[in-house]
Amino acid sequence: MNAIQVRKTAEEPGATSLAVTVPVEQVQEAEARATSAYQRRARLPGFRKGKAPAALVKKQFAEDIRQQTLEDLIRESWKAALAQEALKPVADPHIHNLKWDAATGGPVTFEFHVEVKPELALERIGKFHLKRTLPKVTEDQVLAQLNELREQKAPWTPVTWDKPKPKDLVQVTIATREGDQVKDPQPYQLVLGEGRAIPEVEERIMGMLPGETVDATVRFPNDFPEEAKRGQPRDVRITLHEIKRQQLPELDDAFAREVGDFESLEALRKVVRADLEREAEREADAQVRRDLIEQIVQANRVVAPRPLVERALAVYAQAYGIPEDRFPDFAQEFRPVAEAQVRRDLVLDWLVERHNLRATEGELEQRLQELAARRGTPVAELRAALEKAKRLRDLERGLTEEKVFTFLLSQSTVEPA
Repeated sequence: MNAIQVRKTAEEPGATSLAVTVPVEQVQEAEARATSAYQRRARLPGFRKGKAPAALVKKQFAEDIRQQTLEDLIRESWKAALAQEALKPVADPHIHNLKWDAATGGPVTFEFHVEVKPELALERIGKFHLKRTLPKVTEDQVLAQLNELREQKAPWTPVTWDKPKPKDLVQVTIATREGDQVKDPQPYQLVLGEGRAIPEVEERIMGMLPGETVDATVRFPNDFPEEAKRGQPRDVRITLHEIKRQQLPELDDAFAREVGDFESLEALRKVVRADLEREAEREADAQVRRDLIEQIVQANRVVAPRPLVERALAVYAQAYGIPEDRFPDFAQEFRPVAEAQVRRDLVLDWLVERHNLRATEGELEQRLQELAARRGTPVAELRAALEKAKRLRDLERGLTEEKVFTFLLSQSTVEPA
């Protein structure tokens, strides 16, 4: 039997294109397997389950059998491509230009477009000089954190004597006006200043008293998510039903006891300061790592391949929920971030492979035991929860990165700034 033919048609750093031809014999075998699978479970009038003729099953389930056949052939072709080309894909391939005329019994042809790890050679990974800057935690930072805690604990109290202000919680109804008609009234509850309403609507609300209704013409901002509405006017009717304002508790010992198991405000201050100092330590370490990666990138002239940058941008856009029409602007703004992320990943992956720094199953198990003990949870339960949430790989990746940076930092000099 003729083998699946795979031919490289294009290549650039970070991407490869492969033309695939599946010979007729293998197409026919895959189609026969798919037909047989449907025949075994098909229920057709006049026949017991699994006893319908193959020709009838093939006619009844033609599109499903076609889809199953193509899926099987693409999977087999991908295995053949990996074996022949020794690819290092970073994701599943994209399928382009798929052609199969089942009626004439011809071959299946298509193209694989796949992002791959580019060849990388890091000639210098050590003997760098780094500065570790650890800023002092100020009293203003401690006070700001305490005030955040006050806002979290503050109750919402109705306000009837005043107009709303930023940070007030309001309940409003907003309807569209078309001439003398008012349409589609919608209730909203929002905190002013958080950007949930367009700015001109918030301005109108802040000029009203509870129980008041106003008609206004407002304009959608030029950066509004829906492109068709950008800059467009809208006639609306706004009714303000209720205002609530937070009453911040006094910053005293009673507040400290309400926040947690603290005997006094001073005890709470000490804990808040300690938390901020730990965060400052973590950020100082993170900055050293960023600086080290940047020096490695510069010393070795590591380039972020375009296909991998495009892939990173697509992932960011999906995570942030960016609409398709806003993607070009988003991509332009975030491209430097994506490029830096790609360069970082390339460097770390190279180090992991070259110096065998991947976290072992034993190290992962030890970290799981530490986390489980901290949370008072059985290890098996924690592992199952992480696997279900698809976060176990993140934990493993974090352990691997710790090993990489321990290895790297041992070969460079880090001085306090």
